Amino acid sequence: MDKIYLDNGATSYPKPHEVADAVYDYMLHCGTNINRGGYQAAYDLEGTVFETREMLVDMFGGQDCKNVVFTKNITESLNVVLKGFLKPGDHILCSSMEHNAVMRPLVQLEAQGIEFSRIPGTERGELVLDAVEGMIKENTVALVMTHASNICGTVNPLAEVGAICKKHGLKFIVDSAQTAGVLPIDMKSMNIDALCFTGHKSLLGPQGIGGFILDEDMIDKIYPILSGGTGSISHTEETPDFMPDKFEPGTMNLPGIVGLHAGLKWIQERGLDAIADHELGLTQRFLDGLKPLEDKGLVRICGLPGTADRKRVGVVSIQTLKVDCADAAFRLDFEYGVETRVGLHCAPNAHKTLGTYPTGTIRFSFGNFNTAEEVDTAIRAIAEICGE
Repeated sequence: MDKIYLDNGATSYPKPHEVADAVYDYMLHCGTNINRGGYQAAYDLEGTVFETREMLVDMFGGQDCKNVVFTKNITESLNVVLKGFLKPGDHILCSSMEHNAVMRPLVQLEAQGIEFSRIPGTERGELVLDAVEGMIKENTVALVMTHASNICGTVNPLAEVGAICKKHGLKFIVDSAQTAGVLPIDMKSMNIDALCFTGHKSLLGPQGIGGFILDEDMIDKIYPILSGGTGSISHTEETPDFMPDKFEPGTMNLPGIVGLHAGLKWIQERGLDAIADHELGLTQRFLDGLKPLEDKGLVRICGLPGTADRKRVGVVSIQTLKVDCADAAFRLDFEYGVETRVGLHCAPNAHKTLGTYPTGTIRFSFGNFNTAEEVDTAIRAIAEICGE
């Protein structure tokens, strides 16, 4: 039985063959570090790393490629930014749809005297934008928000929220895990001060590579919570205060960066619009195919009913109302070869907002290499499992 991978919201698969080839070529023919080796192979590799920073800052409308910092993943990026920026007595706003990559650091920080408040959301995962300004306090210093829900795919209005942050002097921190590589993001026009990204989802790189990009004014406001060797100013035991070394101690994931570089080139060649059109076309086909099942009370579709105006990404969660969701997900895999994710998706409060807590949902997430035929197979499988 052929497998149909519909879990791209967790990690994109398959990767473009160029990504695998680049990682293999690095491991086989280079394998060196940067900032340590005084030889040509290390210098050539540094050129690839530098070019990757340039590609990322161009993609996201950042100010300077030196402000691109590589980490292991977006969770590390959010931890570095939030824990390095917030101080006891500060207050920060977040949406009610946040992933635990945001919420667990905030809950930890709450024990250190930092407050947070959740901006309410609707049962379709939409931010209640009118509530934001009324929640700003004298000690509010920032707002952190996901660009799109990892459960229902609803897209948050970055430009509008960024304008509110600028008006009130708040720093705007964005989690782009579900949108980077699919939807356009422009730090300057959206007034984003810190953009956190992961490389292994829609940016098409391997696991273990992520990062963040800082606005120039944000750099001195974040204390580096990690420190160690950087290969620079080695005569001192003090942490460098210049970018990107300030936030990049230790050995970098160079195979990951090389793979990410290849993924970014693949995206550049096809264009974000073409990628979004493909993924959202599959999403709309899936939603249309499930609508008769929803009308009959067999499933509940979470989030917005369609993909108009790109207010939804290729992530769809459903509840099977006559069959336990975990049992349905098991059958999808073992009887039909359809691979999904079931449960609470590391976002319990988001499920409370959507009205799907504590049961959770089955999540289907579409990527570059999925096809209409695969979507149709998933729809037929759900119908049969639900007794249609």
